[in-house]
Amino acid sequence: MNRYSIFGTALHRLAILCYVVFALFPLFWLLKVSVTPNDLLYSEGVRMWPSRMSFEHFRFVLAHSAFPIFFRNSMIVAGATAVIVTLLASLSGYALSRFTFRGKYWLVALMLLTQMFPLVMLVAPIFKMLSPLGLTNSLTGLVVVYTAFNIPFATFLMQSFFDGIPKELEEAAKIDGATQFMAFRQIVLPLTLPGIAATLGFVFTAAWSELLFALMLISGNSAATFPVGLLTFVSKFSVDFGQMMAAGVLALIPACLFFLFIQRYLVQGLTAGAVKG
Repeated sequence: MNRYSIFGTALHRLAILCYVVFALFPLFWLLKVSVTPNDLLYSEGVRMWPSRMSFEHFRFVLAHSAFPIFFRNSMIVAGATAVIVTLLASLSGYALSRFTFRGKYWLVALMLLTQMFPLVMLVAPIFKMLSPLGLTNSLTGLVVVYTAFNIPFATFLMQSFFDGIPKELEEAAKIDGATQFMAFRQIVLPLTLPGIAATLGFVFTAAWSELLFALMLISGNSAATFPVGLLTFVSKFSVDFGQMMAAGVLALIPACLFFLFIQRYLVQGLTAGAVKG
């Protein structure tokens, strides 16, 4: 390996390291502020780490605020939305990938059209639709809205994975006596575990962090989700940054655990289609 190659490799790794530091620094600062006592937040100025640590913000958030309710609501909404959307997107993505039917391209165009409107334009019509049904200020209403908005993209995402699976595998299964659904369940579905994991992760993250509809459709703390709950730490004359950052750190835990779980199935999905030669 010549010196130019060594220099290029070192430069490439340095660029990657700089990007990782740049991407993770906000999370580091989030953690730093969450463990900084109130009396040091402003008195010490800008420091990489406080001279004294305290978990008083975490204790307050867990014991004296409504954060556990917000946390539970977000888990219910994000989890239910991810499961429902992934299930429907798997079926619809498979249909778009494998079947030709009348109006297929119009359906695809209509799904694409739904992604072109700014969400702010749709808040008032959606509120007017959900209000007579009693779905405002409820977790069910949020799940319905999040499902409707995430299905088009999730469908296209799953379709791309189905398109990458040879149709000959299903045809061979049908020759052996399998039905279309059996071929889908036993042959195609295991091979699309990476796609299912990616779709689950995308939808869960989108529902977990969504603020606009949660803010407009929810009017009380009993059904508020985590992004809306963060606003409770903002008062008329001040912002309690310590408690807000502590709540943010706690909210990262389920998302990190969820993606660790997804990563496990990503590896399984990459090897599920292996066959012996």
